[in-house]
Amino acid sequence: MSELQSQQTAPSMQDLKVGVIGGGFMARTHAQAIRRAGAQLVGVRSNGDGSTARAASALGVTGFNSVEALIEACDVIHVTTPNAQHAQQAAAALNAGRSVICEKPLGTSAGEASELARLAAQSPAVATVPFVYRFHPMVRQARAHVREGKLGRLLTVRGEYLQDWMHAVSDNNWRVDPEKGGASRAFADIGSHLVDLLEFVAGQRIASLNASTGIAYPQRSDVQVSTEDAAALIVRMESGAIGTLLVSQVNAGRKNALTIELSGAQSAIEFQQEKPEELWIGKPEASSVLSRQASDLSPDAARLSVVPAGHPMGYLDAFAAFVADSYATLRGEAREGLPTFADGARACRITDAVLESARTGRWIDTND
Repeated sequence: MSELQSQQTAPSMQDLKVGVIGGGFMARTHAQAIRRAGAQLVGVRSNGDGSTARAASALGVTGFNSVEALIEACDVIHVTTPNAQHAQQAAAALNAGRSVICEKPLGTSAGEASELARLAAQSPAVATVPFVYRFHPMVRQARAHVREGKLGRLLTVRGEYLQDWMHAVSDNNWRVDPEKGGASRAFADIGSHLVDLLEFVAGQRIASLNASTGIAYPQRSDVQVSTEDAAALIVRMESGAIGTLLVSQVNAGRKNALTIELSGAQSAIEFQQEKPEELWIGKPEASSVLSRQASDLSPDAARLSVVPAGHPMGYLDAFAAFVADSYATLRGEAREGLPTFADGARACRITDAVLESARTGRWIDTND
């Protein structure tokens, strides 16, 4: 969102009181987006008093002495804590009548996430999940390409989400512990983004999958590892199109390499998150790269393109657009492509299917 737009939306948002549960990188990312939307960030609560004080100082807000007190003081709650706490904290906010933005995974199991989605569906509150890659303008352009029939009948799909922050045996993180992160690590963390983006752009779901997972190091420091570092999938879409997906947090040199490619009977498209200003369009006779220029964009892509072409937009812009759209929905405005708790539950269903397939070797139906 541009500075001008932020100033324009601020008067209608000034009375919206927002709190953040959690104090790490994602809490800081959410805080920036909250302020860019023009809302009031009133406070934070982390895991303990010490971490809350540090988070409050870093964010320039009040540190609350409990999650319950923060929920009581706010209209909207952002949940950015470790995975195992998401469902309980999001449910507490919903039960108190507050709107919620909850980090993924929505729960540490499909059942837990589905129950939270059911609770959200019964509430008048807005409940969304930060599948923020949907909010790159060129992702919306890719989606429009499919919806306008320019891709043609879908033939194959390909997707990757590759990182290297767990590449060395000495690399460690709370996500390695299933008590904090859940039974899945790499796929729940970044594979959820990949499948959400694929299904969002394709306009259809993965119908079934066969998966294999891998653990690079059975032990990290003094921790026995049971959660996967990588997962490879063969997928079949609802239309019958087939494809492959690879998710890894141990691919050397890859920082945030999220890529999807859809190939159809008329053309193909590829989006790379590390090159968010571009959309590759493939045809047998010639391929081209469409850059982010307002005259070339679909209406929804143009709406999210808030600075002139040539001024790069990226992750933080996509995150800010997601939060702004969530808040706009609170005001009764319709916003295209907003990821809800139902989408969060869908991602958890896929994650459980990946683990089940890896354990049994069988194809798993992923229909809800």
